[in-house]
Order: sequence, then structure tokens, then C-alpha cells
Amino acid sequence: MRKNLRTFFLVAGFLALARSLSFAVVVEQVIVAIDGEPYTLGNIKSYAESKMRRPFPKGDLNRIEKDDKEVLEQFITEKLVAAEIKRLGIAISPADIDQYIEEIKKRNQLTDEELTEALRREGLTREQYREQVRNELEKGQIVQREVREKVNVTADDVQRYYQQNGKKFMTREKFHLRHILLALSPQATPAEEKQARERIAELRRQLLAGEDFAKLAKSFSEGSGAHEGGDLGWINRGTLVPEIEEAAAKLAVGQVSQPVRTSLGFHLIKLEGKKGGEVPPLEEVADKIKEELYAKTLEERFQKWLKTDLRKRYRVDVKLPGVVFRPEEDKGSTLNTLMASASRKSKKERSFLSYLNPLSYIARETPVEDDQGQPTGTNVLSVFGIPLFRTADDDAPPDPFATPEPKKDAGESKGFFSSLNPFSSQ
Repeated sequence: MRKNLRTFFLVAGFLALARSLSFAVVVEQVIVAIDGEPYTLGNIKSYAESKMRRPFPKGDLNRIEKDDKEVLEQFITEKLVAAEIKRLGIAISPADIDQYIEEIKKRNQLTDEELTEALRREGLTREQYREQVRNELEKGQIVQREVREKVNVTADDVQRYYQQNGKKFMTREKFHLRHILLALSPQATPAEEKQARERIAELRRQLLAGEDFAKLAKSFSEGSGAHEGGDLGWINRGTLVPEIEEAAAKLAVGQVSQPVRTSLGFHLIKLEGKKGGEVPPLEEVADKIKEELYAKTLEERFQKWLKTDLRKRYRVDVKLPGVVFRPEEDKGSTLNTLMASASRKSKKERSFLSYLNPLSYIARETPVEDDQGQPTGTNVLSVFGIPLFRTADDDAPPDPFATPEPKKDAGESKGFFSSLNPFSSQ
């Protein structure tokens, strides 16, 4: 009897322990498997919080929305890149990391203590920061190996591009102007306006009779440059008051305009000189064309590797309803088509102090200026000094998980590690 009771209690205790253990074990949902390696909801949630500074998921994973797609997309891409780094045997030495950090300190005039304090405020230890630097330097090595070494732009490429797109390099038209202004206040009476109109007409008659424009401007003009004889210097077309620009565009060099009425009053315009508005010879723009073609081809080569070659090497299974990860189809390149359309990119978020972010040294956006040194609203994104592609400030990022559309131009590819379009709904 005692033996039976003892056996009963042992079995009951074992069952109770097993039941309590079964309640303690929590099986996490697997979101994606890369070459058989599973990554759970917890893995991606931690990635989203630490790398992208956002929660995951924001919505229902049974109907995945844009914000969650972006997190998942970038997570998968970084895992693929990490796998490729390991496969290629790319290794960054401690000396390479030290050199990078010293460059950061030098560029931003930081002492060692100031760098450590800045890292502390960002929630990073020195070792965590070194690990970030190592990861980004490894990625830079891939860019060098898979992109830059495989791109070459020839003189024939430059000539063909010039023949098809010469108007893109047309110089900006400029006017050298003088003007006389008889100012009128916004509250001027009809009588005051009539008097100013008669005075400006009389000045024009004197000019047509041979009077010196500079002399009359010094005596009567109430506008800028009056002391210099009304000289406004060289002005780019498109920067003038519309009424004045319209009048100037109709003049031949040396001519004086009819009186021009603006909100400031009455003007007389004299065109002293005109230049620009011409397509320069090839030799003057060959270097610029080669740089543009090189940057565009680098981008296309990188996108091909990232979206096609890299994805074909690894198997990715997304464990979410109706979502499939697949490589993109190969697209034609600029050097094959020499299309004139420019690539437009979405702006990237920066979640870490710019002067500490490892990518701030590796990846840099440089504003593009026109022939007169004015910003064009376009930037060139460079990685390790390699101009990968251009970005436009006014673009909104497209939905990277949108249902695939018909094949488009290579010039419509998206940016570095973002908007990769690898998913389609089934």
C-alpha cells in the first residue's frame, strides 16, 4: 500500500511539474527564415528599437502595413549583407576601427572624453560603438568589391551621351543690365502715378536722343546701383522680377526698354550684355558627363547586386500571410540605353548623432550645384568616396511592398538599403 501511494505521489508530482514547465515555455513566432536560420518576432522587435528607433509591429502582422514592411525589409537586407561578408571572408582589423574613430574625432574636434560622453548620451558603450564601426566598414568593403571595381565609363560612352543629351548641359542665360527706377509707394495717388509715368517717358526720350544712361541713372534713379550708373551687373535669367525679365529678354544689346511698371514703381532697362543659353562643346563638359555616367552606373551596379545577385544567393522565407521575398528581374543599364532620366531617391532617416554615426563618414550627401554655383535641390550620395547615386529633396518614398508593376526604366531604382521592393503579395 505504501509503495502504491509513493508511486502515485511521484507520478502526480511529475505531472504537476511538467504542467508548470509547459506554461513557462513561450514559443515565439518565427517571422522569417534565411537559409534555414529562423528569426523571431523578438529578434525583429529588438532590431527595430535599436537600429530604426521605432516599435515593431505597429499593426497587425496578418495584414502587414508600410511601417512594419520597412522594418522587415531592412532587417532581411542587413542579414543578407552580413551573410555575404562572412562568405567572402571580409575582416576589419582593430587598427582599421581605431583609424576610423580617430578620423571622426578629428573631423568634429572631439577629445576622447567628449566622444565617450556623447556615446553615453546615446546609450552606447565604447565597445558597442566599435562594433557599429566594424559592421559599416565591412559593408564598405563589399561596395568596393562588388560595385566600384566592375564599373568603367569609356570615351565612346561619354560621346554618345552628349549626342543624345546635349541640351542638359546648356549654359544658363545671363543678362548684364542697367536700370533707372522712379519709385512709387503702394499708396500712390493716380496723380502721383501719372506724374511718374510722364517723368520716366521723358527720361527715355533723352536716352533715345543720345543721353548717357549711367549719367541719368546717377541723377534720377531711386533704385539699387544708382551711384554706379544703375549697373546691376550680370544676373541669371529666372532670378529677376518677372516684368523686368520679360522686358530684358526682348532687348538687343544696347537697347533701352519701354517703361516697365512693377510694385516698386517705373523702370527703364538697358541691356548691356547677354551670354549663355548655348550647348557647350563636348570637351568642356566631358568630365562632367563622365562623372554623371559613372555615378549612375555605380548606382545601377550596386542595385543589381543588392536586389538581384545577393538575393539569388540566399533563400528567404517570410512566415507572414501572402508575403513572398524574391529577387528583382535584371534591368537594362544606363550604359546600354544612355537614357536621360535622372534617378530620384528618398531621403534616409538618421537615428544617431551625425558626427558619431559610422555611416556619416562612409556615406555622405553632397549638394549638386549648377554652373553658377547655385544649389539645384539634388544631392550625390557617396559611400567611401564612391558617388553611388543622386537624391532629390522633394521626393516622398514609395511603398516598397506595393504590388509589382510592369518593368520600368533602370533610372527608377531606389536608394541605399531602403525601398528595395523585394516583396510581392500573392
